[in-house]
Order: sequence, then C-alpha cells, then structure tokens
Amino acid sequence: MTTRSEYRVDPTLDTVAHEDHHILPTAGGYALGVLRIAFGFTFLWAFVDKLFGFGFATPAERAVVNGGSPTTGYLSGVEGPLASFYHGMAGSGLVDFLFMAGLLGIGLTLILGAGARIGALAGVLMYVFMYGASLPTVTNPFLDDHLTGALVLVVIATIPAAWSYLGMGSWWARIAPAWLR
Repeated sequence: MTTRSEYRVDPTLDTVAHEDHHILPTAGGYALGVLRIAFGFTFLWAFVDKLFGFGFATPAERAVVNGGSPTTGYLSGVEGPLASFYHGMAGSGLVDFLFMAGLLGIGLTLILGAGARIGALAGVLMYVFMYGASLPTVTNPFLDDHLTGALVLVVIATIPAAWSYLGMGSWWARIAPAWLR
C-alpha cells in the first residue's frame, strides 16, 4: 500500500483510480470524506464542550476553564472488570491533559484530512479505552458504539482517499515525512 494520494479520474466510469490501480467510486470517496469529517466533529465537539462546559455532556461548573477535570466524572463511575485501572487514572493532571490533547488532535486531523491516518489511529486507541471503561456492555454482550466507532476509524486510517476527499490529505502527503502520512 502506498501512502501517496495521487488520483486520476476516469470520467467514463465515474470512479477514481489510485496510482496502484485501486478503484474507488467517486461517491465512495466523498462518503468517506463526510464520514471522516463527522467523526472529527464528534471529537472536536467533545473537546470544546469539556473545555467550556456548554451543558451538553459537561456542565459549566465542571468545565476545564472553571477548574474541572474532564476525566474525573466518567472514570470515577466505571464499574466492571477494569474499574480499578480506570479509577486510578481519574482526575490525574497528566491523564486530563492527554485526554484533552487527544480530543483536539483527533478532531482537527480528521476534519482537515491532514494527518488523518495518525488522528484516526489515535481515535481507535481512545475508543478502545472507552470500550474498556464501559464493560460490561449493557445492550449487546460484545459490540457497542465504541467498537463500531473504532472500526470506522480503522477504515478511515487505511484508505488514503478518505483523507483527500473534502480534505487536505493530498497536500499533507506531499509535505509530511513518510512516518506522518
């Protein structure tokens, strides 16, 4: 698999052919771009709401700008087999910082498409941690929205067209070092 994002359009097929001859329908590329942006907005909105406490998931009195900890409420309430692991992280300044930086970085990279592979893989990791905190699952013995979100981000991370459609992935592929693509 190549990390370059150069595509040529075949107008007779209404598809985009990658330089390695992978063919993705144009509509599929746009769908992946919209999906990437939607997931990016989800992470970015979580960051903004926890920072300012707009009252959606975080009340104003627990906002970071008001001295609140973005991890205390959620991680302190974890039950199940990994409860002690998550309780030990709740309210830690380092964990709070990493969590907020992760939300911001994942959100921005997915919305922009630049660095989207790294952002998507970081999002997978965050979703896996959130899945561990939600065990045992309530509505399904195994699968929940955290795992399905992680699977979608794996798709976004592995298909370079997902970064370029409606985003800056092609530009990023030209300027970024190989390990950041």
